[in-house]
Amino acid sequence: QVQLEESGGGLVQAGGSLRLSCVASGRTFSSYSMGWFRQAPGKEREFVAAITWSAGITNYANAVKGRFTISRDNAKNTVYLQMNSLEPEDTAIYYCAQSEVMSQGPLAYNYWGQGTQVTVSS
Repeated sequence: QVQLEESGGGLVQAGGSLRLSCVASGRTFSSYSMGWFRQAPGKEREFVAAITWSAGITNYANAVKGRFTISRDNAKNTVYLQMNSLEPEDTAIYYCAQSEVMSQGPLAYNYWGQGTQVTVSS
């Protein structure tokens, strides 16, 4: 069992930055991957970024590539999502999740946090 808790969301002006954090407690596995997803009202949950715990291999959605950076601090069991050049289209609830394999599909992730709201104003 693993518990994931996101934090760092808030309201920011377009062009601004936020850093989200996800703290993992309980069972974590070095061979697993961590991912960030987001869901806006009326839309499907979509992949944002993922990283492996061990080697730090990353994967990004095209919509955020070059603007967002995913990283991890293994000693703190924490995954971060640094979001720069934010746009109103980035407004969503952002979720942290854990999967056994690197994937962009939400069904591959078996543990999820409660989400943190990110709102980007024009």
